[in-house]
Amino acid sequence: MATLCVFCGSNSGTDPRYVEVAGALGEALAASGHRLVYGGGHVGLMGAVADATIGAGGTVVGVMTEQLVAAEVAHRGLTELEVVSTMHERKARMAELSDGVIVLPGGFGTLDETFEIITWNQLGLVAVPVVVLDVLDYFEPLFEFIERSVAAGFVSGHHASSVRRATSVSDAVALAVSAPATFAPKWSG
Repeated sequence: MATLCVFCGSNSGTDPRYVEVAGALGEALAASGHRLVYGGGHVGLMGAVADATIGAGGTVVGVMTEQLVAAEVAHRGLTELEVVSTMHERKARMAELSDGVIVLPGGFGTLDETFEIITWNQLGLVAVPVVVLDVLDYFEPLFEFIERSVAAGFVSGHHASSVRRATSVSDAVALAVSAPATFAPKWSG
């Protein structure tokens, strides 16, 4: 089965449905036999997806920086916890381990991870599906931004279409294990 990376918040959000969907995703990953790779935290949506995956008998690999481990946010009940030095190493290692990515709601860190993996796909550094699980239309403004970027000529329609949108856990998992968009980078001027 596949190893799927989940980018999501270290906070739970204000609506309990965010945590419910994170838990449902973890259960679905375990039930499908997929391995979870994520940022290694025990808090927020990160903790919810990891706990649900573990609770359903799944395998969970966390990747976390030394700084965050020292801050005591590491999940101590994981199948495996890899500790790295920098955030860049963390993102690179999660990408290296992953066959696909699912994005749940989160803040700046989640957006950073998401845009970096999208950019790496665009540059041909990786080839993994990127699926945004749009819980409660949280990511509606992100997709409006992407559409505006295409209209303004800063993002090609082909690149924009590589970011897939799902509104259910089952669709997100199915899309994350499907063939990724592939790109031949075009350099200009």
